[in-house]
Amino acid sequence: MISFRKRHMNTKLYVALSALCLLAVPLMSIAAEPPLIVAHRGLLLHAPENTLANFRACLELRLGFEFDVERTNEGQLVCIHDDTVDRTTNGTGKVSELTLEEIRRLDAGSWFDPKFVGEKVPTINEVLKLIAEYKQYDVLIAVDLKAEGVEQDVVRLAETHKVLHKLLFLGRTISEPNVRDRIRSVSTKAHTAAVANNVEEFPKALDAPNADWVYFRYLPPLEQMEAVRSEGKRSFIAGITVSGNVPENWKHAVDVGIDGILTDYPLELAVVLRQRSQNQDKQ
Repeated sequence: MISFRKRHMNTKLYVALSALCLLAVPLMSIAAEPPLIVAHRGLLLHAPENTLANFRACLELRLGFEFDVERTNEGQLVCIHDDTVDRTTNGTGKVSELTLEEIRRLDAGSWFDPKFVGEKVPTINEVLKLIAEYKQYDVLIAVDLKAEGVEQDVVRLAETHKVLHKLLFLGRTISEPNVRDRIRSVSTKAHTAAVANNVEEFPKALDAPNADWVYFRYLPPLEQMEAVRSEGKRSFIAGITVSGNVPENWKHAVDVGIDGILTDYPLELAVVLRQRSQNQDKQ
Protein backbone atom coordinates (compact mmCIF):
# COMPACT_ATOMS: atom_id res chain seq x y z
CA MET A 1 0.00 0.00 0.00
CA ILE A 2 1.30 3.46 -0.90
CA SER A 3 1.71 5.73 2.12
CA PHE A 4 -0.05 9.10 2.28
CA ARG A 5 3.32 10.87 2.18
CA LYS A 6 4.37 9.03 -0.96
CA ARG A 7 1.02 9.63 -2.58
CA HIS A 8 1.29 13.33 -1.72
CA MET A 9 4.76 13.52 -3.28
CA ASN A 10 3.55 11.76 -6.40
CA THR A 11 0.67 14.20 -6.68
CA LYS A 12 3.00 17.18 -6.41
CA LEU A 13 5.28 15.69 -9.03
CA TYR A 14 2.30 15.03 -11.33
CA VAL A 15 1.09 18.62 -11.01
CA ALA A 16 4.55 19.99 -11.75
CA LEU A 17 5.01 17.75 -14.79
CA SER A 18 1.54 18.62 -16.05
CA ALA A 19 2.32 22.32 -15.86
CA LEU A 20 5.54 21.80 -17.81
CA CYS A 21 3.71 19.79 -20.43
CA LEU A 22 1.11 22.49 -20.91
CA LEU A 23 3.87 25.00 -21.51
CA ALA A 24 5.61 22.74 -23.97
CA VAL A 25 2.70 21.61 -26.16
CA PRO A 26 0.47 23.54 -28.56
CA LEU A 27 -3.06 24.55 -27.63
CA MET A 28 -4.58 21.76 -29.73
CA SER A 29 -3.34 19.22 -27.16
CA ILE A 30 -5.59 20.59 -24.42
CA ALA A 31 -8.46 18.40 -25.59
CA ALA A 32 -7.71 14.81 -24.54
CA GLU A 33 -10.14 13.49 -27.14
CA PRO A 34 -11.34 14.96 -30.44
CA PRO A 35 -14.90 16.31 -30.36
CA LEU A 36 -17.79 14.04 -31.22
CA ILE A 37 -19.36 14.94 -34.55
CA VAL A 38 -23.13 15.39 -34.63
CA ALA A 39 -24.70 15.50 -38.09
CA HIS A 40 -27.53 18.06 -38.22
CA ARG A 41 -30.71 16.07 -39.01
CA GLY A 42 -28.31 13.40 -40.22
CA LEU A 43 -26.43 13.67 -43.50
CA LEU A 44 -28.94 16.22 -44.74
CA LEU A 45 -26.86 17.10 -47.83
CA HIS A 46 -26.65 13.47 -48.90
CA ALA A 47 -29.93 11.81 -47.88
CA PRO A 48 -33.43 12.89 -46.84
CA GLU A 49 -33.26 14.38 -43.37
CA ASN A 50 -34.69 12.64 -40.33
CA THR A 51 -35.06 9.25 -42.00
CA LEU A 52 -33.78 5.86 -40.94
CA ALA A 53 -31.74 5.52 -44.14
CA ASN A 54 -29.97 8.76 -43.26
CA PHE A 55 -29.37 7.88 -39.63
CA ARG A 56 -28.11 4.40 -40.46
CA ALA A 57 -25.58 5.93 -42.85
CA CYS A 58 -24.35 8.20 -40.04
CA LEU A 59 -23.91 5.30 -37.66
CA GLU A 60 -22.13 3.18 -40.26
CA LEU A 61 -19.67 6.06 -40.59
CA ARG A 62 -19.31 6.26 -36.77
CA LEU A 63 -21.01 9.66 -36.72
CA GLY A 64 -23.62 10.89 -34.29
CA PHE A 65 -26.67 12.78 -35.46
CA GLU A 66 -29.40 15.15 -34.33
CA PHE A 67 -33.07 14.27 -34.62
CA ASP A 68 -36.31 16.12 -33.96
CA VAL A 69 -39.34 15.06 -31.94
CA GLU A 70 -42.95 15.92 -32.74
CA ARG A 71 -46.22 14.34 -31.57
CA THR A 72 -49.19 13.15 -33.63
CA ASN A 73 -52.80 13.89 -32.75
CA GLU A 74 -53.15 10.62 -30.83
CA GLY A 75 -49.91 11.17 -28.93
CA GLN A 76 -47.42 9.10 -30.93
CA LEU A 77 -43.86 10.41 -31.14
CA VAL A 78 -42.43 10.89 -34.63
CA CYS A 79 -39.18 12.17 -36.04
CA ILE A 80 -39.72 15.24 -38.21
CA HIS A 81 -38.26 18.74 -38.10
CA ASP A 82 -41.23 20.93 -38.99
CA ASP A 83 -44.61 21.09 -37.29
CA THR A 84 -46.14 20.26 -40.69
CA VAL A 85 -45.40 17.45 -43.13
CA ASP A 86 -45.45 19.78 -46.14
CA ARG A 87 -41.74 20.34 -46.75
CA THR A 88 -40.31 16.85 -46.25
CA THR A 89 -43.10 14.55 -47.46
CA ASN A 90 -45.60 14.34 -50.30
CA GLY A 91 -48.42 15.25 -47.92
CA THR A 92 -49.81 18.34 -46.23
CA GLY A 93 -51.03 19.23 -42.78
CA LYS A 94 -49.89 19.73 -39.21
CA VAL A 95 -48.21 16.81 -37.53
CA SER A 96 -50.32 17.38 -34.41
CA GLU A 97 -53.52 17.07 -36.46
CA LEU A 98 -52.58 13.86 -38.28
CA THR A 99 -52.65 10.29 -37.01
CA LEU A 100 -49.58 8.12 -37.03
CA GLU A 101 -51.17 5.94 -39.70
CA GLU A 102 -51.76 8.98 -41.93
CA ILE A 103 -48.18 10.15 -41.49
CA ARG A 104 -46.75 6.69 -42.13
CA ARG A 105 -48.53 6.53 -45.49
CA LEU A 106 -46.53 9.52 -46.70
CA ASP A 107 -43.34 9.40 -48.75
CA ALA A 108 -40.52 11.14 -46.89
CA GLY A 109 -37.75 10.43 -49.40
CA SER A 110 -38.63 11.25 -52.99
CA TRP A 111 -38.73 15.02 -52.36
CA PHE A 112 -34.96 14.79 -51.83
CA ASP A 113 -34.14 12.33 -54.61
CA PRO A 114 -36.18 9.69 -56.46
CA LYS A 115 -33.65 7.12 -55.22
CA PHE A 116 -35.17 7.46 -51.76
CA VAL A 117 -38.79 6.92 -52.75
CA GLY A 118 -40.66 5.01 -50.07
CA GLU A 119 -38.73 6.34 -47.07
CA LYS A 120 -41.09 6.93 -44.18
CA VAL A 121 -41.30 9.41 -41.33
CA PRO A 122 -39.86 7.24 -38.55
CA THR A 123 -41.24 6.92 -35.07
CA ILE A 124 -38.97 7.89 -32.18
CA ASN A 125 -39.11 4.28 -31.05
CA GLU A 126 -37.64 3.23 -34.42
CA VAL A 127 -34.88 5.83 -34.17
CA LEU A 128 -33.88 4.70 -30.68
CA LYS A 129 -34.02 1.06 -31.71
CA LEU A 130 -31.65 1.84 -34.58
CA ILE A 131 -29.22 3.59 -32.22
CA ALA A 132 -29.28 0.50 -30.00
CA GLU A 133 -28.13 -1.62 -32.95
CA TYR A 134 -24.90 0.42 -32.99
CA LYS A 135 -24.38 0.62 -29.22
CA GLN A 136 -20.72 -0.41 -29.58
CA TYR A 137 -19.82 2.93 -31.19
CA ASP A 138 -18.93 6.06 -29.25
CA VAL A 139 -21.38 8.52 -30.80
CA LEU A 140 -23.34 11.47 -29.47
CA ILE A 141 -27.01 11.75 -30.42
CA ALA A 142 -28.68 15.15 -29.99
CA VAL A 143 -32.41 15.17 -29.34
CA ASP A 144 -34.25 18.33 -30.40
CA LEU A 145 -37.52 18.41 -28.47
CA LYS A 146 -39.90 20.34 -30.71
CA ALA A 147 -43.30 19.48 -29.26
CA GLU A 148 -44.31 20.29 -25.72
CA GLY A 149 -44.56 17.58 -23.09
CA VAL A 150 -42.66 14.87 -24.98
CA GLU A 151 -39.45 14.82 -22.94
CA GLN A 152 -40.41 12.24 -20.33
CA ASP A 153 -41.73 9.81 -22.90
CA VAL A 154 -38.49 10.06 -24.88
CA VAL A 155 -36.41 9.40 -21.76
CA ARG A 156 -38.45 6.31 -20.93
CA LEU A 157 -38.15 4.97 -24.46
CA ALA A 158 -34.39 5.59 -24.41
CA GLU A 159 -34.13 3.67 -21.14
CA THR A 160 -36.07 0.80 -22.68
CA HIS A 161 -33.58 0.60 -25.55
CA LYS A 162 -30.62 1.19 -23.19
CA VAL A 163 -29.34 4.20 -25.15
CA LEU A 164 -30.09 7.04 -22.74
CA HIS A 165 -26.37 7.57 -22.04
CA LYS A 166 -25.79 8.40 -25.73
CA LEU A 167 -28.42 11.15 -25.86
CA LEU A 168 -28.06 14.88 -25.23
CA PHE A 169 -31.37 16.68 -24.86
CA LEU A 170 -31.60 20.01 -26.70
CA GLY A 171 -34.47 21.96 -28.23
CA ARG A 172 -36.71 23.36 -25.51
CA THR A 173 -34.37 21.81 -22.95
CA ILE A 174 -31.65 24.41 -23.42
CA SER A 175 -33.76 27.43 -22.39
CA GLU A 176 -36.55 26.01 -20.23
CA PRO A 177 -35.44 24.84 -16.76
CA ASN A 178 -38.78 23.10 -16.17
CA VAL A 179 -38.11 20.83 -19.16
CA ARG A 180 -34.75 19.87 -17.70
CA ASP A 181 -36.43 19.23 -14.37
CA ARG A 182 -38.97 16.91 -15.95
CA ILE A 183 -36.25 15.02 -17.80
CA ARG A 184 -34.20 14.55 -14.65
CA SER A 185 -37.28 13.52 -12.68
CA VAL A 186 -37.43 10.42 -14.89
CA SER A 187 -33.69 9.74 -14.80
CA THR A 188 -30.80 11.61 -13.20
CA LYS A 189 -28.58 9.92 -15.79
CA ALA A 190 -30.14 11.88 -18.66
CA HIS A 191 -27.85 14.49 -20.24
CA THR A 192 -29.25 17.99 -20.67
CA ALA A 193 -27.78 21.27 -21.88
CA ALA A 194 -28.29 24.94 -21.06
CA VAL A 195 -27.64 27.53 -23.76
CA ALA A 196 -25.20 30.43 -23.85
CA ASN A 197 -26.02 32.56 -26.89
CA ASN A 198 -23.11 34.91 -26.21
CA VAL A 199 -20.23 35.52 -23.81
CA GLU A 200 -22.45 37.45 -21.39
CA GLU A 201 -24.88 34.54 -21.02
CA PHE A 202 -22.16 32.03 -20.20
CA PRO A 203 -22.22 32.33 -16.38
CA LYS A 204 -25.95 31.62 -16.28
CA ALA A 205 -25.59 28.62 -18.58
CA LEU A 206 -22.69 27.26 -16.54
CA ASP A 207 -24.68 27.55 -13.31
CA ALA A 208 -27.95 26.24 -14.76
CA PRO A 209 -29.50 23.57 -12.54
CA ASN A 210 -30.07 20.10 -13.96
CA ALA A 211 -27.78 20.81 -16.92
CA ASP A 212 -24.53 18.85 -17.21
CA TRP A 213 -23.65 20.34 -20.62
CA VAL A 214 -23.15 23.93 -21.77
CA TYR A 215 -24.54 24.63 -25.25
CA PHE A 216 -22.52 27.35 -27.02
CA ARG A 217 -23.85 29.35 -29.95
CA TYR A 218 -20.55 31.19 -30.36
CA LEU A 219 -16.88 30.25 -30.34
CA PRO A 220 -15.98 30.19 -26.63
CA PRO A 221 -12.64 31.49 -25.36
CA LEU A 222 -10.30 29.07 -23.61
CA GLU A 223 -11.02 30.47 -20.15
CA GLN A 224 -14.71 29.68 -20.46
CA MET A 225 -13.94 26.15 -21.57
CA GLU A 226 -11.65 25.73 -18.58
CA ALA A 227 -14.52 26.88 -16.36
CA VAL A 228 -16.78 24.24 -17.93
CA ARG A 229 -14.25 21.51 -17.23
CA SER A 230 -13.60 22.72 -13.69
CA GLU A 231 -17.33 22.30 -12.98
CA GLY A 232 -17.22 18.75 -14.27
CA LYS A 233 -19.49 19.59 -17.18
CA ARG A 234 -19.19 19.03 -20.92
CA SER A 235 -19.58 21.34 -23.90
CA PHE A 236 -21.53 21.39 -27.16
CA ILE A 237 -21.50 23.93 -29.96
CA ALA A 238 -24.04 24.60 -32.71
CA GLY A 239 -25.31 27.51 -34.80
CA ILE A 240 -23.89 29.58 -37.61
CA THR A 241 -20.31 29.54 -36.29
CA VAL A 242 -19.94 25.81 -36.96
CA SER A 243 -22.92 24.69 -39.08
CA GLY A 244 -21.32 25.60 -42.42
CA ASN A 245 -18.11 24.32 -44.01
CA VAL A 246 -15.89 26.41 -41.73
CA PRO A 247 -12.58 24.62 -41.00
CA GLU A 248 -11.04 27.53 -39.10
CA ASN A 249 -13.98 27.72 -36.69
CA TRP A 250 -13.94 23.96 -36.26
CA LYS A 251 -10.23 24.14 -35.45
CA HIS A 252 -10.91 26.76 -32.77
CA ALA A 253 -13.55 24.51 -31.23
CA VAL A 254 -11.08 21.63 -31.19
CA ASP A 255 -8.29 23.78 -29.76
CA VAL A 256 -10.31 24.88 -26.75
CA GLY A 257 -11.61 21.38 -26.11
CA ILE A 258 -15.26 21.37 -27.22
CA ASP A 259 -16.81 17.93 -26.63
CA GLY A 260 -19.43 17.92 -29.41
CA ILE A 261 -19.95 19.84 -32.66
CA LEU A 262 -23.25 20.01 -34.56
CA THR A 263 -22.80 20.78 -38.26
CA ASP A 264 -24.41 20.45 -41.68
CA TYR A 265 -21.02 19.24 -42.98
CA PRO A 266 -20.12 16.25 -40.79
CA LEU A 267 -18.11 14.47 -43.48
CA GLU A 268 -15.94 17.51 -44.07
CA LEU A 269 -15.45 17.98 -40.33
CA ALA A 270 -14.45 14.32 -40.03
CA VAL A 271 -11.72 14.93 -42.64
CA VAL A 272 -10.43 17.95 -40.69
CA LEU A 273 -10.27 15.97 -37.45
CA ARG A 274 -8.57 13.03 -39.12
CA GLN A 275 -5.93 15.22 -40.76
CA ARG A 276 -5.21 17.00 -37.47
CA SER A 277 -4.80 13.67 -35.73
CA GLN A 278 -2.44 12.42 -38.43
CA ASN A 279 -0.39 15.62 -38.22
CA GLN A 280 -0.10 15.29 -34.44
CA ASP A 281 1.07 11.69 -34.80
CA LYS A 282 3.89 12.87 -37.09
CA GLN A 283 5.11 15.51 -34.62
